[in-house]
Amino acid sequence: MNNGMTDATRNLLEQHFDTAFAAPDGIAKLRELILTLAMQGKLVAQDPSDPPASELLKEIEVEKQRLVKEGKIKKPRPLPPIKPEEVPYQLPQGWEWVRLGDVLSFEYGDNLPANKRSNSGEFPVYGSNGIVGTHKEAFVNEPCIVVGRKGSAGALNLCLSEGCCVTDVAYYCVPPEGIDLNFCFKLLHILKLDSLGKGIKPGLNRNEAYELAIAIPPLPEQHRIVARIDQLMARCDELEKLRKEREEKRVVVHAAAIKQLLDAPDGTAWDFIQQHFGELYTVKENVAELRKAILQLAVMGRLAPQNPNDPPASELLKEIEKEKQRLVKEGKIKKPKPLPPIKPEEVPYELPEGWEWVRLEKVSTKIHYGYTASADHNAQNVRLLRITDIQDNKVDWETVPGCNAKKEDVAQYLLTDNDILIARTGGTVGKSYLVQGISVDAAFASYLIRVVPSGCMDVRFIKYFAESPLYWKQLYAACSGTGQPNVNGTSLSQLLLALPPLPEQHRIVSRIDQLMALCDTLEHRIDAATGKQTQLLGAVMAQV
Repeated sequence: MNNGMTDATRNLLEQHFDTAFAAPDGIAKLRELILTLAMQGKLVAQDPSDPPASELLKEIEVEKQRLVKEGKIKKPRPLPPIKPEEVPYQLPQGWEWVRLGDVLSFEYGDNLPANKRSNSGEFPVYGSNGIVGTHKEAFVNEPCIVVGRKGSAGALNLCLSEGCCVTDVAYYCVPPEGIDLNFCFKLLHILKLDSLGKGIKPGLNRNEAYELAIAIPPLPEQHRIVARIDQLMARCDELEKLRKEREEKRVVVHAAAIKQLLDAPDGTAWDFIQQHFGELYTVKENVAELRKAILQLAVMGRLAPQNPNDPPASELLKEIEKEKQRLVKEGKIKKPKPLPPIKPEEVPYELPEGWEWVRLEKVSTKIHYGYTASADHNAQNVRLLRITDIQDNKVDWETVPGCNAKKEDVAQYLLTDNDILIARTGGTVGKSYLVQGISVDAAFASYLIRVVPSGCMDVRFIKYFAESPLYWKQLYAACSGTGQPNVNGTSLSQLLLALPPLPEQHRIVSRIDQLMALCDTLEHRIDAATGKQTQLLGAVMAQV
């Protein structure tokens, strides 16, 4: 036998299994590589005693002529010969390049509407991307390949039963004798037929597919290729299962540690997390959970130490009340309406000494909706900040459009540093943004709510509250609307906030900043490791 796969290639392929296990999309790339090597004749050994593919192609042509003569198929449209520049690589001895349409035929499915499909028929009904029902009669009476024509154009499904139905959104293909059904199915995967799809709802034109150049090996080698592919794909399945189990175990261990961290104040869980950073934080999902836990600990009073010398939050509330009375007297704000008392059943947990449960409005001087106007990129005197302009807690003011309004007309909507904006509708409902370092005149749009924190508060403590699980749980409960979720100003103003003394607010914010920087570092390490794994996989694949 002539070995179509060198020892070096085999060794590199084996190396792939280890490398692919580490890289994020490594196993998917490995599957693609296996198919590519197979269709290039590099996966199994060639046998000089195999009848060459040229003989096989002659038999296929004789069979086609017979079927045309008997009126069972139409005479195929002649396809252009394959030019030397179309051949991407040299084939092993006994293989042949042909046009897909020279050996395969994509036939139209049947117009079988949904009301004629059931779940009690004997034969499966295939749509463009899988089984969509059953039918009492078969339309195709032998195993075939179903190729998506409309919708999921190019999607492939293998029907191994003796009969099936194929709807009019798909083609079906029954390979001729001399081309193994399973080999043909794997070959079509390499062709990426979905890339030929056209239109808003992509459609696959079979005549375009017919012109693709494909490599055909002798029939015995086709069988050997299928067996080897199946063997290697089974190894890929094992890798995927192993990786899934490992990730699930890591998530479970991390979830247990985070739960203990939130439930038990003795610090042992935090010690465990610090000792196992390398194992726990190889995926960003765990880092995201750690961020949530940090913020939840912060609003529970368990992130920074309490100091008995701090003036209690009750004193801070008195200062805030004086500030509000002054602003009312100066005509800068309206006299606030009385807030409903906090009921015992609303309180989610017990607070440390010196803390107070308050409603958000209690620590704010104003909560109100934004300005209703149309965005105008040609008007730049007053910008109009919208929900979509806020991305990842940042705003690129260069891209924020203006609006046709004078500064004096929108004075009550102009943003200032330390304003907190909250999206009140849509998929980003509840998303918050802290205005800092603003250098333009900008009003905020009507789908945002502005919270103006009291000057007696550490505004960043309120911002971190608006990212905490405590905030999100209340906000989602307050959301109304069956179409898209939305929260109103009244509901927002009544959210419960755990208020610490002002000095402790500063300590909490400082500790959050420190731990969030640690989370940033963990994510950078994950990105770097992922990049290295992907780079290594690419280098090994290139050698193969």
